[in-house]
Amino acid sequence: MELIEGVTDLLTRVLNKNPATTFVIIDEVETDSWGLNRENITTAIEKFGAIDALVNNAGIFFPKPFIDYTPEDVKSLVHTNREGYVYISQLAIKQMLAQQRGGSIVAISSSLVDNPIGGFTVAVPMMTKGGIDAMSRNLSMEYAKDGIRVNVVSPGVVATPLHKDNPVDFLKTLSPMGLIATVEDIADAVVYLTEAKQVTGEVLHVDAGAHNGKW
Repeated sequence: MELIEGVTDLLTRVLNKNPATTFVIIDEVETDSWGLNRENITTAIEKFGAIDALVNNAGIFFPKPFIDYTPEDVKSLVHTNREGYVYISQLAIKQMLAQQRGGSIVAISSSLVDNPIGGFTVAVPMMTKGGIDAMSRNLSMEYAKDGIRVNVVSPGVVATPLHKDNPVDFLKTLSPMGLIATVEDIADAVVYLTEAKQVTGEVLHVDAGAHNGKW
């Protein structure tokens, strides 16, 4: 999971802004069925009484030449990156509708969805991440009148163990600003979208300008 280390940072920032906030972490990577997602959501509701926001940070990512992805690889990517988002969002939205006070959903995608980089062989992972962007935009329209906002954070290179084997100087060449995002940068974007009452259907790029094209 590219941003798993950021969960604690994100929650700390939310709690600092609103000490009354409570949270539950659901491990979608290990979730094998819609039923287990339902169990986790039910537990959260029983413990806290409501669901006001969902941050979908579950994701797996591994590059390969396109022709080398196995059926097992594809199944794993689709299950975690797309099915997990569908099922957990269904349950969260159902609860938000019942509460009748709106809510916020933020998903994590990737700037490589619309802006591939030569040498990065990630067609299949980006197929799954692109589905997140498309579904989020459609959900934002479907539930706009219910006050449920749906947005996406689209990171570029983030300083996580995913890139531990890549030279820093090389990673800096992957954006026109020559920067590597920190987990806190991503957390800032998530907190903003969670709180921005008039922002919905947006894909917020946190990639030092990489989504703008060739540089």
